Amino acid sequence: MADSQVRSLSGTPVSLNDEQLAEIQGAIHGQVICPGDTAYDQSREIWNAMIDRKPGLILVCSGTADVMSAVAYARKHNLLVSVRGAGHNIAGKSLSDGAVLIDLSALKSVRVDPDAKTVKVGPGATLGDLDHETQAFGLACPVGINSTTGVAGLTLGGGFGWLSRSYGMTVDNLISAEIVTAGGARLVCNEQQNPDLFWAIRGGGGNFGIVTEFEFRLHPVGPMLMAGPTVFPFSQAKSVLGAYRELCAKAPDQLTVWAVIRDAPPLPFLEEEVHGTKVVIIVGVYNGELSEGEKALAPIHKLGDELGTGIGAYPFAGFQQAFDPLLTPGARNYWKSHNFTGLPDDLIDMLVDYGGRLPSSQSEIFVAQMGGATNRVDPVATAYPHRDTEFIMNVHTRWETEDQDKNCIDWARDFYDATRPLATGGVYVNFISEGEDRIDGAYGANYDRLAAIKAQMDPDNFFRENQNITPN
Repeated sequence: MADSQVRSLSGTPVSLNDEQLAEIQGAIHGQVICPGDTAYDQSREIWNAMIDRKPGLILVCSGTADVMSAVAYARKHNLLVSVRGAGHNIAGKSLSDGAVLIDLSALKSVRVDPDAKTVKVGPGATLGDLDHETQAFGLACPVGINSTTGVAGLTLGGGFGWLSRSYGMTVDNLISAEIVTAGGARLVCNEQQNPDLFWAIRGGGGNFGIVTEFEFRLHPVGPMLMAGPTVFPFSQAKSVLGAYRELCAKAPDQLTVWAVIRDAPPLPFLEEEVHGTKVVIIVGVYNGELSEGEKALAPIHKLGDELGTGIGAYPFAGFQQAFDPLLTPGARNYWKSHNFTGLPDDLIDMLVDYGGRLPSSQSEIFVAQMGGATNRVDPVATAYPHRDTEFIMNVHTRWETEDQDKNCIDWARDFYDATRPLATGGVYVNFISEGEDRIDGAYGANYDRLAAIKAQMDPDNFFRENQNITPN
């Protein structure tokens, strides 16, 4: 092994010699990857291609013992660390130049207890891994909408998707977690054991330790659900979004409807001449009997002059993958987000205005319907505080080449600034592209308690490469 250059917690460069590298190689069963190794470049890739950072050392952990050893090693040598689950985080906080990357991507175990309706999940598992195992028993946990998203990052930030109006946020279904602390100790946290830590990890991100196992409550779902997209011409965007607002106001908890403005993808039910034209897509999912779902989704067809519809009966696990082709790794992504308590006319006007000026063919604005069970939880019951949110808007800017960066980012920031006066001031932490400019908005009124728990669990901010909470 050649010397490896890493960074200390104070930011100064540190050179690890062969003896020090052999020390960590002997302490973990997983891989130790250095710059220059054949596997290095592939091992540092993450979903957002805008993030091109070079860790000083990559430790691919094979289990909890490896994570404990990795933390102890970094502690002993006073090294900066970052932590990666499935590598889907938009801000790329899992990578930092010169840091020791503690890589959890190999910890993909998913173990279902169908009698207890619970599941234990490793931090490297994706939503696709989770759905595959749970749906074998007709069960599911409310998570996100893209099967390649990591369970760990999604959960630690809150987690929402098609089942959240029925069953709450992902964190509302977290029963227990195993966590490796900044001191290298293993703790179990739940409502009875280490309850303050359990409260903090349900929305406070990776600030408090490295979760090596999650245990979730499961619910009967599917396996077939009535769901699908319906496409309308962009010329009718204002009226369609107004009618969408009224539909959402009357929707039962089992029904979730999202609105998307983008260029039409080549969906099989659309005429070829519609492909690539600007459209409004209304996507609905009904969590219940197919016959009831057909009735609940029927009003979508009347929102405007539809160009085509894909509403039908789908396997839930399959529908969770339906939008994966629009979210493949390797593109450049920049996101901005707001929470809203409603969709006033002024906001709809701005959605139409900026939606008509999308900066790239892959960019989109999506409006996710929240409410239901997500808002029947006390805002201080978990670290995730946004229990008044009826809609989450994600300004999802996506493009291929570096020369488009300025145009796309400027558009997203302008739209974000224009809609800010109508928003709650809160933001879903997993949708933050930039760093600390929205930390207060992410954690809201719960920030002070989070900072106090951070000071108890991690007083010197060892876990700092995240949407960081400063120890109080």
